[in-house]
Amino acid sequence: MTENKTNQVLDILKSVMDPDLGQDIVSLGFVQNLNIDGGKVSFVLELTTPACPLKESFKKLCQEALLNLPWVTDVQVELSARQHRRPKASSENGLASVHRIIGVSSCKGGVGKSTVAVNLAFALARSGAKVGLLDADVYGPSLPTLIRLDDTALYSQGGMIKPLEYEGVKLVSFGYAVKEAQAAIMRGPMVSGVVTQLSLGTAWGELDYLVVDMPPGTGDIQLTLTQKIPFNGAVIVTTPQKLSFVDVVKGIEMFQTVKVPTLGVVENMSYFVCDNCKEKHTPFGTGALGRLAELYGIENTFAIPMQKEVSDTCDRGCPLVLDAPESELARHYRAIADAAVREIERIENGAIVTPEVRYEKNRGIVVSGFNGKERIIHPADLRRRCRCASCQDEYTGEPILKPEDVPDDVVPLEIEKMGNYAVAIRWSDGHDSSIYPYERL
Repeated sequence: MTENKTNQVLDILKSVMDPDLGQDIVSLGFVQNLNIDGGKVSFVLELTTPACPLKESFKKLCQEALLNLPWVTDVQVELSARQHRRPKASSENGLASVHRIIGVSSCKGGVGKSTVAVNLAFALARSGAKVGLLDADVYGPSLPTLIRLDDTALYSQGGMIKPLEYEGVKLVSFGYAVKEAQAAIMRGPMVSGVVTQLSLGTAWGELDYLVVDMPPGTGDIQLTLTQKIPFNGAVIVTTPQKLSFVDVVKGIEMFQTVKVPTLGVVENMSYFVCDNCKEKHTPFGTGALGRLAELYGIENTFAIPMQKEVSDTCDRGCPLVLDAPESELARHYRAIADAAVREIERIENGAIVTPEVRYEKNRGIVVSGFNGKERIIHPADLRRRCRCASCQDEYTGEPILKPEDVPDDVVPLEIEKMGNYAVAIRWSDGHDSSIYPYERL
């Protein structure tokens, strides 16, 4: 009889699907330690991360489904998370027990990158994850201002830097190692060495997520970081201005070069709502987020409004997600954290299905494995539809390329995956900046 009840429970639980991984929780191995005592059912729901944004929803769905069985009187679901292990992690550096690493990047200063990084880290911590935050900007460290601590002295313990801590989040910044008004005057190679020491030489311990607030730009320091630190993905921060849009394109392409997937794009200062007229105003323009999604197929885009509370909490040295957890802005930051967690899980578990795009001489460009269909595209037709900055105005979307300027015999010389949602093509006419999201193909 018990075996029959067990099968009934597992069959019912197979109706609970993980929407990100596309499988049910039983097939995914989430159901552990199942125990049935008369009409009482208990088990552990072992998810892939303690920060899973769907954990309470999973728990509720399991309870509701099982209570539909006539013999079930009580359902107890304990939430847990698997111990993720980074492959080939060196036991000699501080990142050995750090499970996932998220970079927060911008290609120009003053866009609110550090504010996003801090609130992302504390949003992850509020979800139940063990979190660290590394301020990797040596020239302009922001963490000592954004997080006010009584004691900011960094100490060495066993040859490793001992991180500071605030509300359960471990913190390291070059700003804690120097006097507040002291400027960092050093050349690039020395800065790269300092950043390497702060990341690999810190005793981070067991962390579910390390958030790295990267210095602005796409130069040597940023490349050193991506080579030394095994990032799982990056969140890119920008503002609506055209100059910022041009720079964020550089950032996305830099991360693509070093094989770091873009988890999402955050547009800070996107709009404000007037206190008098209650209308939404966009003083810096609109359309940048839509263009990024169109160009690169990025699914996770976030528009953060301008609100005085952001600067107030920054000046007080307390993250907004802690100071005003029920505010609209806090919900925005939690949405960024949830999207980053879910995107990493999809990548790690191979749940992002991408089509194969190849060129066959006698057929054309073949797109297969997408929605179970195969499509043939004439190379010249696809080349004429390029929407890169050379072929279409980056900001307005107005065409620059004239169809008659593309030869009919143009062919792709190289087709390369661009992140998880697009391909980049180098053409025989010398054009090498074409990017096509899979949905457009």
